[in-house]
Amino acid sequence: MMKTLFAFLALTAVSIGADFPAPKALTSPEKAGLGIQRTMQLLAGSTPEHRNTVRVLFYGQSITEQAWTKAVSEYLKTTYPDADLVIENRAIGGHSSQILVKTTEADVIPFQPDLLIFHVYGAHDKYEDLIKMVREKTCAEILIQTDHLSADQKIDEETDPTKLAMDNWAPWFNYVFLPSVAEKYQAELVPQRDLWKAYLRENSLEPPALLKDGVHLNEHGEFLMAEIVKSHLVVHPEIEPIANKRVTTMDAVDWKSGELNLPFTGNRIDAIMAVAGKSEEVEVLIDGKKPSEIPSAYAFTKVTGYNRTNWPVLLRVSQGDTPPVPETWTVTLSDANEDYSSFRFSVSGSVTGPDGEGNATEDFNSKSGRIVIHPDDWNLNYSQKVFKVPHPADVPITFDVIPLHRDVFTAEAGKAPVTLAQNLKNGAHTLTLRAKSKPPIAAIRAFNPDAK
Repeated sequence: MMKTLFAFLALTAVSIGADFPAPKALTSPEKAGLGIQRTMQLLAGSTPEHRNTVRVLFYGQSITEQAWTKAVSEYLKTTYPDADLVIENRAIGGHSSQILVKTTEADVIPFQPDLLIFHVYGAHDKYEDLIKMVREKTCAEILIQTDHLSADQKIDEETDPTKLAMDNWAPWFNYVFLPSVAEKYQAELVPQRDLWKAYLRENSLEPPALLKDGVHLNEHGEFLMAEIVKSHLVVHPEIEPIANKRVTTMDAVDWKSGELNLPFTGNRIDAIMAVAGKSEEVEVLIDGKKPSEIPSAYAFTKVTGYNRTNWPVLLRVSQGDTPPVPETWTVTLSDANEDYSSFRFSVSGSVTGPDGEGNATEDFNSKSGRIVIHPDDWNLNYSQKVFKVPHPADVPITFDVIPLHRDVFTAEAGKAPVTLAQNLKNGAHTLTLRAKSKPPIAAIRAFNPDAK
């Protein structure tokens, strides 16, 4: 029976949208994909002998949680079978830009995507803050989408930017704000709204025909959104990608007495393996220090979800003045009122041990100085309002401190690149590698988000 179920699910995934008319109006191929060419050329340049690792992250809220993202993922995997694709969807329904700007620190920055596929509703200034953070802390190419039409919106709305103001919010956001953000941060802009309208006209449909409620997509709408995004995943081999200016690959040939010293500029450094050679253990130093001695080279993971959902109990946890160590932190609530506008809590680290108590309305600095929690980063009150149930006492609230570095690694020929350190202070550094004999490392790749 299970085999039959899996076969049905596989058939459903392949045939979804098969009965819907294909969109005729799409962004012209010569204009589509210009802002994501590093990703597309890495995909297209992958071969069985040289498989490029490409990291793709979907992020946003409930629209990005829908099945169109799975169709796009399958398209990438099928079209580029020789690429080592790492694809995740970390969208959080119900979380607008003013909330996601906080969760981005745990969800997006440590993942270090090559391509971020993004859509969110909410405050425009926080939307820009989020895009700015991604641009400043990663070398990701960013694909942002304009909004599709919701059920109560008109196909013939005003679209002339010179005639739009913020009080006409949806048209202003989509035809003034988003194009300006895409240009400013060198992002790929997918005009979902324009192409959605064209599709409705082509097929004599009204906006609700593609929706299952006022805004969420039905299967027809999911098909259309996927087709529109896929139409921007175009390779232009003749174009030098903008993002290539942010990524520098240097030959790792100048080994002397078992040591390689290489200056670089950026906030992340990777080792690229050679196709042949004997495996070797390699020691890593950044500016003469072990990467583990650099406080920024750690990250807090996403906090566990409210009542077994994916809504984090805490939107973010901040580093204190004391350097972190890899460990699991546990938060225990007490004296909470019904809507979580008032409660107390204690924290304990698996390495640090019991580390202090705080309350919902005050800044909390743990006794060790390792973690900081701000009152407006709690997500309990909002989650309770939406789900109408308390967070069960038997469901622990935890998060981890994870290393974004390697002090020592084994260089193995033919293996995927190894990130030696990330989330460094963006600027000039010196990488030192030490090994008993020359390891199979072909190149060193530096990522510099500041490069223009």
